[in-house]
Amino acid sequence: QVLLEESGGGLVQTGGSLRLSCAASGRTFVTLIMAWFRQAPGKEREFVAAISQVGSIIYYTDSVKGRFTMSRDNTNNTAYLQMNSLKPEDTAVYYCAASISETVYRKLTNYGYWGQGTQVTVSS
Repeated sequence: QVLLEESGGGLVQTGGSLRLSCAASGRTFVTLIMAWFRQAPGKEREFVAAISQVGSIIYYTDSVKGRFTMSRDNTNNTAYLQMNSLKPEDTAVYYCAASISETVYRKLTNYGYWGQGTQVTVSS
């Protein structure tokens, strides 16, 4: 069992920054592929970013490339999503997810563990 807890969401103006954190427990963190997804009102949950076990592979969805940076700290069992130059269309509930797969996936169905989500609201 893997428990994930997100933090760091909030309200920010267009162009602002936020850093999301995802603290994991219940399994050796370095064995997990970590990812961030988001879900806006009335829309499906979508992939944002994913990182391999030691951080050597990182994928981003096109809409956040150059603005968001995903990282992880295997000493502190935490994954991060640094979000800069935020736009109103980034407004969503952001979910941390974990997978015990050997491969970094972008698909939601490949992730078996999920946090409760943290709200990010970007005002125009």
